[in-house]
Amino acid sequence: MTNNSFNFPNILKCDLTLDTIITDVSGASMQDINMLASSTQMLTSIPERLTPHYITQAAEIANNLLSTKTPQTKDITMSAVATVSQLLSASPTKYSDVNPKTMEYLTKSLQQLSLRKDLNNVLVQPNLAVQSINGKAKIRQAQLTSFKGERDTFIPDRIKLDVTETENLPQHIKDFDLQMKLKFNEDLNEDVGFVLYDNDQFFQSQSFKSSPDTKRRVISANLQEQHELEVEFTISQSIDPTKSLHNFACVFWSYSKKDWSAEGCDKAEITSGHPSCNCKPNEKYVNFAILMTFSANYQYSEALHWISITGCSLSVVGLAVTAVYQVMTRKSRGGSPTLLVVNVCLSMTIFYLLFIFGINNPEQHTKEIQFSERNIVPESDHYQDPDKGPCTAVTALLQYFMLATFTWNTLYGTNVFLLFKNKVSGTPTWFPKVAFAVGWGFPAVIVGISLGSTYRVEKPLGYRQEEFCWLASLDQKHDFDMRKPMFWGFLLPLMIMLISNTAMLLFFSRNICKTNPNLNMTRQTPLKKKILSSFSLAVMLGLSWVIGYIMLITHEKTLNLILSVVFCLCNTTQGIQIFILFTLKSLQYKKPAILDSMQIADIGLHRRKFSLRKVNIPEIKETYTSTDLDSFSLPQVLNELE
Repeated sequence: MTNNSFNFPNILKCDLTLDTIITDVSGASMQDINMLASSTQMLTSIPERLTPHYITQAAEIANNLLSTKTPQTKDITMSAVATVSQLLSASPTKYSDVNPKTMEYLTKSLQQLSLRKDLNNVLVQPNLAVQSINGKAKIRQAQLTSFKGERDTFIPDRIKLDVTETENLPQHIKDFDLQMKLKFNEDLNEDVGFVLYDNDQFFQSQSFKSSPDTKRRVISANLQEQHELEVEFTISQSIDPTKSLHNFACVFWSYSKKDWSAEGCDKAEITSGHPSCNCKPNEKYVNFAILMTFSANYQYSEALHWISITGCSLSVVGLAVTAVYQVMTRKSRGGSPTLLVVNVCLSMTIFYLLFIFGINNPEQHTKEIQFSERNIVPESDHYQDPDKGPCTAVTALLQYFMLATFTWNTLYGTNVFLLFKNKVSGTPTWFPKVAFAVGWGFPAVIVGISLGSTYRVEKPLGYRQEEFCWLASLDQKHDFDMRKPMFWGFLLPLMIMLISNTAMLLFFSRNICKTNPNLNMTRQTPLKKKILSSFSLAVMLGLSWVIGYIMLITHEKTLNLILSVVFCLCNTTQGIQIFILFTLKSLQYKKPAILDSMQIADIGLHRRKFSLRKVNIPEIKETYTSTDLDSFSLPQVLNELE
């Protein structure tokens, strides 16, 4: 039976803050310093609550606790190291406002800690490890290896130190996380220290811009005196299936430049797939790192499904026939309807053809890794292949003709609305010219703004996607980003047009469904005719895209799958629907020999005026005035929907 015992509890003051600890730690007694160190560790134990101000305060306290001027005990040192480890867990965005001078003092204090003779062992916290070599014997080579564990943190029994007086050191090739080997030109008889940082948040670079979700480990080699030595170090790359290593740079932190420097470092051969470096530092305190640049592993889309190919192909044929039919029968419907329908068919046909033949990216980037021999500090940890042209051009054309289709749809609905409002005069004479300018000009403005504000040759993915030729919509975490052109360059203008089209459809349906009880039954339009007319207008207005918006806000998998299928079927066959409703249905009412006239059922708009007035005779005389607009009977409106 084992005898378990607990350490004595630390007595803490609940009213302590980091502000008060900073002022109290200087000149305090050993017992008070121990209490203040434990309190600092407690106050920084929740990294999510750490602000830049708290990080700066805690770093200053830890620097004082590790200073040689402060009385040292094992408990004080452990509390200080634990505090520093917790600071490394704070959000990376907080460190941009932290005083860099404070971080410089803290890292130098940790380097001095690694050379303390009373350390005698490794101090390990999840984000920080300090290891020392007592220089009692001659050292020719020293090697520190950190092996991977189940968690991506440092573990005491997974850190191994090897020292030899010869040039033969064991080679730990498999499953290591990082490894550093020091080679001295002469026998060294002094202490050597190592500091391992789980990330580089204490080293805020101005030249190297990093992603918040990418970790870069830093390893420090420290000597009591400056010696000529050669440093070899290897740091494994983070395993992320969505990324692959593109290039890397071997660097050290220059306290004079306050940034990473590649001077004196060279790239070595890749060891078991991990980048390796050789450096010859001229300082006794050096922090080394490997700045890795990653490229995304793109999952290119396969060939379009046969349903999409079939639907789009039939739609192209149907739209072409509809356009020809509209031109042949233009005398019976007037200039505006023909102009609108033909332009809808034209823009939609070009979009379908681009979708079939150009949506898949023809330039697919391979995963072959060819590291550059130049060792320079990269600008960022994210690499993007420069644009090669075709996919961006297809994306811009797809955006343009899809927006043009919906613009002409909206103009078509506007034409129907004007026919209702101007029952006698019909569509204004200026409308066709304005419609032509807006129909092709408005999409060009949106595409021009999208390209000008987001596209760069060296960074094409600001505008488009890589997997297929369409607008960019996701950030690096694969979350929908409203700052991308997919939202404001397509979905937002599309939403505005869909809202206006829906309002016009409701207005149209409400008016044609009105029934005048003073009309004979023979003059009333059948309900089937009214419903079909409303459906025809809905198809022409492209309202099936409302399903796409419902998909964006639906998170239930089964419902989202059903909506995806319905959305695909409705939109790939929209050309077929227009052909059926605007060509085949019209031909049913025509005589084969007369293609330029069409018999349309009349739907009247009616106004009734009642006047009740009392006269001298004891009866009430009721007069009824009917301004019957059945003489107008909306031939233009229903002509649009036949």
